[in-house]
Amino acid sequence: MIEAIIRKGAYFDSVKLMLVTQQVKSMPGIIEVGVVMGTDLNKDILARVNLLSDAAQACSPADLIIAVNAEDRNAFDAVIAKIDGFLNASTASGNHIAYKPKTLVGAMSAQPTSNLVIISTPGNFAKVEARKALNAGLHVMLFSDNMSLADEKELKELAQSKNLFVMGPDCGTSIINGTALCFANQVRRGNIGIVGASGTGMQEISTLIHKQGAGLSHAIGTGGRDLVSEIGGMTMLQGIRALNEDDSTEIMVLVSKPPADEVADKIFSYLEKNVTKPVVINFLGGKPGKSHPGRLEHVATLEEAALKAVQLARKTALAPLMTADEIGSLATRLKSKIGSNGKYLRGLFCGGTLNYEAIIVLEESLGGVYSNSPLDKKLQLQDPYKLTGNACIDLGDDVFTQGRAHPMIDPTLRSQMLTEQINQDDVAVILFDVVLGYGAHDAPANDVVDILKRHADKLATKVLIASICGTDEDPQHYEQTKAALENSGVIIAPSNRCAALIAGKLLA
Repeated sequence: MIEAIIRKGAYFDSVKLMLVTQQVKSMPGIIEVGVVMGTDLNKDILARVNLLSDAAQACSPADLIIAVNAEDRNAFDAVIAKIDGFLNASTASGNHIAYKPKTLVGAMSAQPTSNLVIISTPGNFAKVEARKALNAGLHVMLFSDNMSLADEKELKELAQSKNLFVMGPDCGTSIINGTALCFANQVRRGNIGIVGASGTGMQEISTLIHKQGAGLSHAIGTGGRDLVSEIGGMTMLQGIRALNEDDSTEIMVLVSKPPADEVADKIFSYLEKNVTKPVVINFLGGKPGKSHPGRLEHVATLEEAALKAVQLARKTALAPLMTADEIGSLATRLKSKIGSNGKYLRGLFCGGTLNYEAIIVLEESLGGVYSNSPLDKKLQLQDPYKLTGNACIDLGDDVFTQGRAHPMIDPTLRSQMLTEQINQDDVAVILFDVVLGYGAHDAPANDVVDILKRHADKLATKVLIASICGTDEDPQHYEQTKAALENSGVIIAPSNRCAALIAGKLLA
């Protein structure tokens, strides 16, 4: 039986609803369940698993939808009771009620020594709250997105006039004085500092640095649009100045998708004239500036950025994580598994920068790769749910996250698309990332492992390749995650670059 319950005007945070869904989906007699707000995107997702009723279709984004496919009425009633229990759970702990400030003033009163605020509210409210925080003398990490460029510029100008930082909007990763904020990994302290307009780019670099035995002083997020013409790299330049003056930072790494040309030139000029410390620059797919060996080093990939930073810190050369011979040998061994109908690669990425780096690497061997964020706009997917040819998709793009949690938190959408690609006869290779760390799903491999078990008959003629962005100190346990995936037949590469190189070699 399929039935939906609609709760008009009952708003819940998308992360809470994802956690509720995860808690109840394995209850006895439950075939499929969705607990979501009534946004258009969520309706599309319900429709894809046959849970969208007429009543659910008529909902507004302010309405809660509880849609269930159950074996019988008893199972349906049981899951509804469990969902209601989770949604109505008190914040009480023992005999005490957890204090949750409802305003910035209340939060400042509760924690008067704090000097940084993380803001995660809808974009139309985020500017107001950020301005309040700046006027109160607080640095701002703006997790919120959907803010206009004019508002972003205004906030950053206000911040700089007060010698404060605005990291964001749409800033999901920072590490300040060893404290991981939002989506970040647990890495050791060290002498390498990062400034990045790329969340998963900073995560990949920081975790690879950690795996080489080195560590970070800080990782300052700027927000993904900081290097567009209208903003001019304000936060990146501010971060560069801060790290150049920071005694604990000896090496700097800059990471971003391609900046606007004039912004890149501004940053290169500032570095040449004002920065005395060695800097590694990884503007993925962007034009390189002039290199000065040992001082300004331009590299093409995230892996190279991490290894070059460690090399500069240790003054010792480092080998790549996999040699060309190792990649070629592995690809040759795996190629015999691909079925006669298999000819395409499909990449399913939670990390936008990991997706972008993979495309850069893949196009060297496969030519053009279709995407919702392609290198060539001619390869833009018309419908990001319908992959064609060799294609890589950024599942964290705004089109997928409006009204629902990011795929690093909620793997539901990626799981659905993984299932679809496994069942496509012409798909030979599936490439994906697994991102660990604070804020990410507590067991990101579990859904993948479950899907591979259910569709084992389809995997005999396909190769699955993944990289894990994480460390041995992350809460999800890197080695356990790696073992679970390998035991299910997934090839685990030591970096996103290596994973893409192997995948490209297979189909070249």
